[in-house]
Amino acid sequence: MVATLVGVAIGLGAYTFQYAQGLSYFSNRPEACANCHVMRDVLDSWQKSPHHLRAACNDCHTPHALIPKYVAKAEHGWRHSVGFTLQNFPEPIRITPHDRILVIENCVRCHGEMVSEIEGRAGAHDAVALDCLRCHAGVGHGPRR
Repeated sequence: MVATLVGVAIGLGAYTFQYAQGLSYFSNRPEACANCHVMRDVLDSWQKSPHHLRAACNDCHTPHALIPKYVAKAEHGWRHSVGFTLQNFPEPIRITPHDRILVIENCVRCHGEMVSEIEGRAGAHDAVALDCLRCHAGVGHGPRR
């Protein structure tokens, strides 16, 4: 009985992983993020953004250290697959507060030299104090200026 349940769970998990093109999420290809049709608009808006020639999804939305990167990818994948399966996600899709902080930290990581004086004037040494997204929300996903 237990062996049957385990076998069914493994088989169902393997089928779902293959059907959802799970291996593609280990890549850095932005198209992988649009495997689900709900993310197509996000990919399209990124392709029109100023960053699309320089930064892919992972550059902004995941940590850059290997293990934290794949932990974040797994967490995103789990949250997205549950939301899309149960159809209980907001439209348009919104970034979580935790992921917003991660994106801001990546903004500062790439643009640190440019924002170092702003950071110093604000008296803040952490990326979140800058909140790049407050004024530059359309840079990663939006029309070219």
